[in-house]
Amino acid sequence: MRKAFKAYDIRGVYNREFNGGDVYKIGFFLPALLKAETVLVGHDVRISSPEILEYLCKGITDAGADVHVAGECTTPMIYWATAKFNYQASVMITASHNPANYNGLKISRAEALPVGFDSGLSDLLELAETAEIRPASIPGTYRSINFIPEYLDFLKTFQENYRDLRIAIDCSNGMGSLLARQLFGDEPLYIFEERDGTFPNHQPNPLEEENVEDLKRLVTENNCDIGMIFDGDADRVMFVDEKGEFIQPDMMIAVLSGYFAGKGLKGKAIQDIRTSKSVTEFVEENGFVMHMWRVGRAYAALKLREINGLFGGELAGHYYFRDFYYSDSAYLAALIILGELKKYKARGITLSEMIHNIKRYYGTGEINLHIDKKEEAMEALREGFCSAEEPLVLYDFDGYRIEFREWWFNVRPSNTEPYLRFLAEARSQELLEIKKAKAFDILQPFITKDFHAH
Repeated sequence: MRKAFKAYDIRGVYNREFNGGDVYKIGFFLPALLKAETVLVGHDVRISSPEILEYLCKGITDAGADVHVAGECTTPMIYWATAKFNYQASVMITASHNPANYNGLKISRAEALPVGFDSGLSDLLELAETAEIRPASIPGTYRSINFIPEYLDFLKTFQENYRDLRIAIDCSNGMGSLLARQLFGDEPLYIFEERDGTFPNHQPNPLEEENVEDLKRLVTENNCDIGMIFDGDADRVMFVDEKGEFIQPDMMIAVLSGYFAGKGLKGKAIQDIRTSKSVTEFVEENGFVMHMWRVGRAYAALKLREINGLFGGELAGHYYFRDFYYSDSAYLAALIILGELKKYKARGITLSEMIHNIKRYYGTGEINLHIDKKEEAMEALREGFCSAEEPLVLYDFDGYRIEFREWWFNVRPSNTEPYLRFLAEARSQELLEIKKAKAFDILQPFITKDFHAH
């Protein structure tokens, strides 16, 4: 079970890294840990989700707490309902973008605040491993709830008429199809709309470009203005332009800034430590103060709340909104971005042109390097570059992001695997190649297997 407890959630291959007995214990100790009399629970469409739901609910009710089951949900629906209806605890049963044999639990406390390893999961693990289970004399109750009408009412305040746009949507056989037609209409071209937890057409991870090939083809063959693809639990959405080119997800933070600026709003926004400097500069020119923070919802949602920011996003395709209780929502991001594209299209500007106007730097993309001695390798990079050139700024809260006058790089360790993740950007392709070559010269002695880029 210990192996399934990650930095942001509980996740692994079901019945190998955790099992129903573990889920029961998690359910049993969760209400006391989060001081919750009632726990909200939703689940995705994976084959193991109903079984996990049963063990989880039995644990919760044996502890004497009540459970409200929302049934099949997107992950953001559970975040929204947690805060909206004042639950002290919620659990979404999902493994997000992982393959079909995985599953997991995303836990939130009051106000939809994420519970990560540093903010509760480690305590939960200790209780599950060591504490005695004594069922309550009066068990809690179980009931089904449906808040979809209220949720749709909220999202529709951001909805426009998209009939002027030709839209292609890949639901990845996951939860993205749940409310897609109610939000985007019947006019878009939909693929892999049937919810199927075996994910028969492609893995539900849009960051792997092979999983976006069908959408790219759909866009180009039908002269679409935009393609959208959801991951398995629909907390992330990514985009393809009218040429069938995949758009680096952090670019859409810049597009979101145009929406908020257009409403005359000013304030703060967040990005993760990997975000393109093109995005930072564009967002700040739109009148917002950009804050950089760690990768992952467990950090991003808390940071946005702490600074009372309006919006933000990550390279991985999560987009956060103050209006969404500082949480991430793929549907909300998609609605806003379609609205922005509609405005641009009316002026004769395509999506690829929108992105071209944002982009000012050339990038390597994130490259995964198999390295066991991660700390030593990071220090070698820092020393190798900072001794040759004075950095303008150095961030050290999630690996390193070191910015120089004409270029910058980020290197950070994987929490769960022997990988170091490297990316760099420069004002010219030539400079980028020079810096990348030097980085690999420095890292070569540490690399234990062939690298692959994402």
